[in-house]
Amino acid sequence: MNDMTPMEPQNSTNKKLMDLMPQVRGRLRENADLSKVTWFQVGGPADILFKPEDDADLAEFLKNLPGDIPVHVIGVGSNLLVRDAGVRGVVIRLGRHFAKMNNEGDKLTVGAGALDGHVARFAADAGLEGAEFLSGIPGGIGGALRMNAGAYGADISDIFLSAVAYDRKGQRHELSLKEMGFSYRHTDVPKDWIFTEATFRLTPGDRQEILDRMADISRNREESQPIRSRTGGSTFANPPGKKAWELIDDVGGRGFSIGDAMVSEKHCNFLINKGAARAADLEAVGEELRRRVFAKHDTLLRWEIVRLGDAGERMEGAGS
Repeated sequence: MNDMTPMEPQNSTNKKLMDLMPQVRGRLRENADLSKVTWFQVGGPADILFKPEDDADLAEFLKNLPGDIPVHVIGVGSNLLVRDAGVRGVVIRLGRHFAKMNNEGDKLTVGAGALDGHVARFAADAGLEGAEFLSGIPGGIGGALRMNAGAYGADISDIFLSAVAYDRKGQRHELSLKEMGFSYRHTDVPKDWIFTEATFRLTPGDRQEILDRMADISRNREESQPIRSRTGGSTFANPPGKKAWELIDDVGGRGFSIGDAMVSEKHCNFLINKGAARAADLEAVGEELRRRVFAKHDTLLRWEIVRLGDAGERMEGAGS
């Protein structure tokens, strides 16, 4: 689709989409520019952007929203590629209420909207160790739960105790470790469930030692990743027993570009918007890397970056 104008989803009432929105205490916006909230700074608008006031507002909205209207949730936009034609239906973004943090003993409870780095620092200040790896992951806790985010030898499943999520009908669910179904960069929780809170179990430790480990992680990221660029974090998950960046490097991917979309010279599992890239350019670069790696190594790289919106959705691996 080349038309950048948002289209209204088909529904039985044929009313204007905003007229179908339930009453909320939060904020509803039409034709919201999502490029402003993604780290790539590309992509088209959302038909409707909803920022709920709190859990109850979110639950009521989902309960009363017509079932044929698509719903998507985004976090801080660090690992997200919004396609150029935008996103049909409703995009939900969790705001300030969902960024609260508190601890009781060795338990740390945080909202899904809290930044990973802020959670790591909060835990350190509370003298709790085990969450340091979060300081090396750009993004928020909701996304970290969804993809079992990890870095520096640890991931979310290592510290996870429980989570709260709401389904498409607004029903609240409390999830245990077993119910999450964690695996490498994946969880079995239905994709249309929205996480609002997580509780982690950490270990008491020395605050300064914890902060020193976080400083080491920060230095390592600065030296090895293009964190000052318009990037989206790790592009592809590591295939079993292999490293995505090594496969990409081996097929001449480092520095490969289409327009202003480029593979980072510093770390070739990162894509960069050099300034005027379109989402289509970034996705095309990623698909070319997948094609080359599959052709040479018989290995299909799996996108770790979430691609959202119109421009030819297809099933993972189809035609590539």
